[in-house]
Amino acid sequence: MSVKHALGRGLELGRSIFQLGILKPAGRVAAKFRGERLRLGPAARPVQPQPLLPARYRYFRMSLRGLAAQLQAAGFRRLAGGGSPRNRAVFLAFGVGLGLIEQQLEDDRRSAATCQEIQALFRKKKFQSPLKPFTSGYKLEDYVIGKQIGKGCNAAVYEAAAPFAPLRESTTCSLVELKPNGEETNVSESLRFPSAASYPLAVKMMWNIGAGSSSEAILNSMSQELVPASPEALKKEKGEVVLSGHFGSVPKRVTAHPNVIRVYRAFTAEVPLLPGAEEEYPAALPSRLNPAGMGNNRTLFLVMKNYPCTLRQYLEVCVPGRRQGSMMLLQLLEGVDHLCRQGIAHRDLKSDNVLLDFDAVGCPRLVITDFGCCLAEEGLGLKLPFTSRWVNRGGNACLMAPEVATAVPGPGVEIDYSKADAWAVGAITYEIFGQPNPFYSPEGLESRSYQEKQLPRLPASAPEHVQLVVKLLLRRNPNKRPSARVAANILHLSLWGKRALTSLNPASMGKMADWLLCQSAVVLLKGCGPRGSSVEAELQRGFLSNLDLEELRMAVCCLMYGRELWQSADV
Repeated sequence: MSVKHALGRGLELGRSIFQLGILKPAGRVAAKFRGERLRLGPAARPVQPQPLLPARYRYFRMSLRGLAAQLQAAGFRRLAGGGSPRNRAVFLAFGVGLGLIEQQLEDDRRSAATCQEIQALFRKKKFQSPLKPFTSGYKLEDYVIGKQIGKGCNAAVYEAAAPFAPLRESTTCSLVELKPNGEETNVSESLRFPSAASYPLAVKMMWNIGAGSSSEAILNSMSQELVPASPEALKKEKGEVVLSGHFGSVPKRVTAHPNVIRVYRAFTAEVPLLPGAEEEYPAALPSRLNPAGMGNNRTLFLVMKNYPCTLRQYLEVCVPGRRQGSMMLLQLLEGVDHLCRQGIAHRDLKSDNVLLDFDAVGCPRLVITDFGCCLAEEGLGLKLPFTSRWVNRGGNACLMAPEVATAVPGPGVEIDYSKADAWAVGAITYEIFGQPNPFYSPEGLESRSYQEKQLPRLPASAPEHVQLVVKLLLRRNPNKRPSARVAANILHLSLWGKRALTSLNPASMGKMADWLLCQSAVVLLKGCGPRGSSVEAELQRGFLSNLDLEELRMAVCCLMYGRELWQSADV
């Protein structure tokens, strides 16, 4: 081997330490040279790690520049003292290669600082509720109740209006229908939802069977429904009880987000005889309204925005296009990520529990609703002690993540829900792109036993980046599954950062930081998406307000190398 070849080999070895993340052995090399007590210049003095140094490098007790100086000094000593030319050249070049790492880490520090500045800027711009703040409405008599618009296993939903709630124009959207031959075609006419104009609100009446009729008992039993409630949702008025910790555990409250439902008002009241009650849910009525009913006299009412339809209803008549479907998936991931960051797991994600309306240009806006099965207890985070089989795992067994469905109760056992909702989003993506959900019975796969090779392929209409994200989200092993944030970043970069990805190296994120600055300026100046869509603008602002260098690097790696790495990995 020539000396020139040896120098190149040593430099490559130095670079590989940074790119492959094997810096721990280099730390042991540094410890060895400290033991030799070499006489080094000022450059080799230990320095304190910079505050923006990525977390995985912070265990070093000396700088990489100091380590490189030690290795170079040792190389010169050996060069003067003898040894084979090849070994001396490799050893010297190894030290020079480590010196290059310091420059790459400095780039990382600058990129991390840029991410933090952008994040701070966009987090100041808080999401505003789609309806103006209410000034009243803490009693059922304040609302005009219309027809029933939804019914679940524990509640009925009615359209409503109130004099203090502003009316809005009827919702209009352009649809895409699927022809029998499978071809997509734009529909010239628009689908209108006139009831949303006359009744801008929706009132959800919970069915109270066995919770008692006192406000304290009702709020305690149905406290999970209040997770998406605004701070002004509950008010002590005329003896009504405000939710507080003195009569039971208080769940966490999720802050406002464009992809999570908002509860504007919550109050208890006597159960009325609403339209369709005797036919739709007679058993949930109190005995004063139905002698055979099992319900209590009072129950919980929730006031929300009236959305035109659920995601399931929309997908029964429409098949989104490539870009629209990607943004629908992205909105679900953004909503799940927002919940996870606040220590909340929904645990019942399905297309029936996602509501949908449209922005001015007809782009669907999705919100996650129905928090009755969520995990939101203070002190638990996203891990639930699973000590007995009576512990509630959550709803919707068909879309229960493998680590939840296969958990076996026992002392010290915990179920980790940190990636369970993201797994359910991966399954719902099949529905978004016009295919049956592969986990629905009777012919569907079982989440507790399926093999990844059994998963059907998404249709050709699904973009390549969506197929990659779904494949990663439906990994059985949660340790090999990306978080909702990383999966969302993959879609963000694919939708808006393709030019930045063409010349990007995951080992150095300097070019990514430049693109982020340009993207931030565009979003701030335009105030809307590339096509005038407020949904796209919300997504871009959400991406920029949650920037994190390591999560971005993981998304880039998944995009550039993910397909090969994840296909070859063992389950």
